[in-house]
Amino acid sequence: MTSFIAKSVAVLAACAALNASAGTAPVKNPAPPVVEESGALFDSIGATFDAGYDSRYYFRGLWFADNIMWTALNFSVPITEKLTFGIGGAYINTAGTPFAGSKSGFQYSEIDAITSLSYDAGWAKFGMQYQYYFYPDNYGGSFNGVPIAGADPEFALKGAGELGFTVAVPIQAFNIYAGYYYDLRINGSYFSLGADYTFAVTDWLSIVPSVTTGFGIDYYTGNGSGSIPGGTFVGNNGQSMQNGPTSGFTHVLYTLAVPVKLTKSVTWTTYAALNHGEKLRTQINTTQNEIYWGTKLSFAF
Repeated sequence: MTSFIAKSVAVLAACAALNASAGTAPVKNPAPPVVEESGALFDSIGATFDAGYDSRYYFRGLWFADNIMWTALNFSVPITEKLTFGIGGAYINTAGTPFAGSKSGFQYSEIDAITSLSYDAGWAKFGMQYQYYFYPDNYGGSFNGVPIAGADPEFALKGAGELGFTVAVPIQAFNIYAGYYYDLRINGSYFSLGADYTFAVTDWLSIVPSVTTGFGIDYYTGNGSGSIPGGTFVGNNGQSMQNGPTSGFTHVLYTLAVPVKLTKSVTWTTYAALNHGEKLRTQINTTQNEIYWGTKLSFAF
């Protein structure tokens, strides 16, 4: 259809040119159209909306809840060709977590807000961000309305701010990324390192294996639970959490994701993951090795 229309326009143009040269005065070329300035502060603003489900919620190797439903909205504003400002937020809530022999009664929810600056150097992308985590049911959640480990200086937190610095290096289909995060509330540090590779099966289907790990320094260890009135808080594996490690590797996470591009702006991704707990998480998490899965829909605007 496009080729036919183009040919028709060309024929009409040729006929008009012949008629003009046959006895009429030549027509001057029209002036080029004037491009009006948009008058906008920014040329464009990108936005993404994600909604997903996770059978288990692990964050930096630490288990929080089961059957998580979550949504996230993020905006990116180009300041220059290489510098981008980002702002966004997320809401997380459990749809049912077995706890203390009950399949109901456990509550965990989380509201996140983040702002960031990223610089694209071509060979790598550098980022700086500030994120605030708000926990309506406390950091450790609650059971039947009562906060779990409510006197613990970490698990009883209602919120915490974090400053982060990140770098990502793409090498064709291979990506390497690292980050350093400092928790301003507990004065703890967290280092992350990860990599993934994208196998493009078709134009709309890919398989992406990845591996990430983390190292914490005074980063949510649970050791302060010894100050809880009535005795020392006991971890999920039965040991006292008062004299546990304060620094060490948190976990190794192995993930296999399958993103499917449904349309130009909608992607559906399903994944399976194995979380292997390391030194700083074995006394807090219920299990050392946990397999779980999740799925999400991503909309780009």
